[in-house]
Amino acid sequence: MSVEQRIKIAIGADHAGFKYKELLKVFLSDTYEVKDFGTYSPDSVDYPDFAHPVASAVESKEFAFGILVCGSANGVAITANKHQHIRAAICWLDELAGLARKHNDANILCVPERFVSEELAKQMAITFLTTDFEGGRHGGRVNKISC
Repeated sequence: MSVEQRIKIAIGADHAGFKYKELLKVFLSDTYEVKDFGTYSPDSVDYPDFAHPVASAVESKEFAFGILVCGSANGVAITANKHQHIRAAICWLDELAGLARKHNDANILCVPERFVSEELAKQMAITFLTTDFEGGRHGGRVNKISC
């Protein structure tokens, strides 16, 4: 599959998520077109500076999905969810990553680096990116989210 045909993923992190962001970027790049929105080092930074650009990229539909990583995933999720058409889900189990897509049509996966293993982070990313939204009764609920 050519680069133009691959699904585009926006990825970003703060300093507490830098290690897993780098790991996921490499892990996913064989299958997906991955754009790194930073941070680019483990030096202390402010998570909104990276969550907003990832959320904007997904909201504009330039990217199909986003992945954000921080220590707890709370900060990046709260920030990303300020965007009107973003549904950012904090996941710490593979099943939650699947349900976030199936039932909530989540478009950004938020990974808490301090609370999941590297292998689980990779598995959640694959599950999130390969699970389809079920629609149906869930579609009606998702349509009620926007203010």
